[in-house]
Amino acid sequence: MRFECQLLLAFLILSLPLSGQVSPDCSSAVPICSNTPVNGGTLSYGVDDFNGAHSSGCLEVSTSGVIESNSAWYRFRTAASGQLGINIGHDSSEDWDFALYLADDCNTLGDPIRCNFFDNRDQNTFIGIGMDPSGDTANVQYEDWIQVEPGQDYFLFINNFSNNNSGFSIQFSGDVFTTNPTDALDCSIVSNLLGPPIAACENETVILDATTPNASSYAWYEDLGMGFNEILGANNATLQVLQDAFYRVRVITPTESIISDVQVAFNQVPVTQAVQDIIYCFDDSNSIFDLSAIDATARGPLAPQEFTVSYHSSQVDADLGLNPLPKEYQKTLGDETIFIRTTSVQNPKCYDSFQSFRLNALGVNISNIASEVSICENAASITIGEENPNPNFSYEWSTGELTPTIAVAGPGSYSLTVTNSHGMATCSQTQVINVLESLSPRIGSVQVNDLQSDNSVTIIPEFDGNYEFRLDDGRFQSSNRFNGVFPGEHTVTIIDLEGCGSITEPIVVMGFSNHFSPNGDGANENWQVEGLSAVNQPILSIYDRYGKLLAQLNDLNQSWDGLFNGQLLPASDYWFKLTYVNNTGNRVEAKYIQNHFSLRR
Repeated sequence: MRFECQLLLAFLILSLPLSGQVSPDCSSAVPICSNTPVNGGTLSYGVDDFNGAHSSGCLEVSTSGVIESNSAWYRFRTAASGQLGINIGHDSSEDWDFALYLADDCNTLGDPIRCNFFDNRDQNTFIGIGMDPSGDTANVQYEDWIQVEPGQDYFLFINNFSNNNSGFSIQFSGDVFTTNPTDALDCSIVSNLLGPPIAACENETVILDATTPNASSYAWYEDLGMGFNEILGANNATLQVLQDAFYRVRVITPTESIISDVQVAFNQVPVTQAVQDIIYCFDDSNSIFDLSAIDATARGPLAPQEFTVSYHSSQVDADLGLNPLPKEYQKTLGDETIFIRTTSVQNPKCYDSFQSFRLNALGVNISNIASEVSICENAASITIGEENPNPNFSYEWSTGELTPTIAVAGPGSYSLTVTNSHGMATCSQTQVINVLESLSPRIGSVQVNDLQSDNSVTIIPEFDGNYEFRLDDGRFQSSNRFNGVFPGEHTVTIIDLEGCGSITEPIVVMGFSNHFSPNGDGANENWQVEGLSAVNQPILSIYDRYGKLLAQLNDLNQSWDGLFNGQLLPASDYWFKLTYVNNTGNRVEAKYIQNHFSLRR
């Protein structure tokens, strides 16, 4: 999720008087703009701004009988375009609601453009628009960012539903403050000689300026909670302030006496504690690193409800508060620098980003070590293990050997443990390698689907293996079936993909009927051979079960009538063999062909 830089407008909970900082009614909504602190306590409500309505957007009637119970109204005006969010901070034990209206008149508020009425059973410390600054992406009390344009007026309604009310703070966020850090909001709506209230960090210099033309005198006053008292000796047009207070100036001119008040609040600048470098064992099941486990160390004595801790991949991002790493960080193998930013919840301008630490995901990569290896049946040995070893790793085999690879002479199961050590940290992973014997390919049988218009040939290996097949000089293929094979002599090849050799043998594709019935009915009277003339000088010899030669066929005589010396032979199975002259001029016997048929009466 996108993280927007939280800048400028920080509203602080102070123990100062609430005068002018909280209004229970929309008609007197407090105007706010950049760098304006707000006292957030609320107590009951003034008039019913919703005129008896039972709902406004998501808001519903509260325990008071109307929508409001303990309400505060603010208004602001945008002066730039961009994405804007609002963070309303409060005690985790309290239940607050809010609604934001795009309107310039309390009498025509319309429906809120953002609204949240969820109870705080999760004990969140923020509600608002955009992104929870604590990094909680599951906070249901946050609504989507809003896109603002210059000159838009908004009313912000904040309501305490629980009646347990210790106050709230408000922060603005969003990229509109990145593009327009000083003028994202229009401060002209705050009419005051000293300007709007000021939120500052404890190390900042704050100078109030009451310079007025033709002024004859200036007098400055300070209210620390017990009323205004004059600051003796403060008679200049400007005043440098050093502590939280309400300040007042009285300016005397020839024509009038001007009195102007302003609130100044200083927030603590956090100091991030040093975090030791972290080394941990990494594997696929341990790839998420919980950065939130470091929060307490980085925050040290700082209160967790007052300061957030975020982590960044660069110093620039940490300085600007951009692109925080998710607390459930998807780590990758290796070492990297993580930069820490500790930020005041009440005033995001007050932060510390000077600390960093090294996060080293220590591990070993055994994914390139094969878990299954084949050894050829006639091979003397085969080398297994890590062929590209890391010189910083140690290796130990179940055989006791301490080398990245070993030579094994036969099939079996071997385990290799790889260890990576860094200082006191040691991380190991073990890979089991199964060595399987791969037999040299042999042809077990060849099945010919013959006497068809489209003959097919299927090569059946004698053993299972990782093979590819080829017919004649064609391309190798993973399928052992070939279609559209013409009758005649062919060669079939099996190659072992594990490197354990190949075999090429000749085959003959012909059509042989598996039975015939010479009984004088005129059907299937002769045993036929299709394609016998497709080979050179064929001789097909037919035998009875005792090996007696009964007949011979050739390319001129390709059928047999079931007679021997003019006598009818009995119904039985008969055998045959085919020889032919191959391309080298030798007479050879055809292999892998059907070699028997039946005579039926």
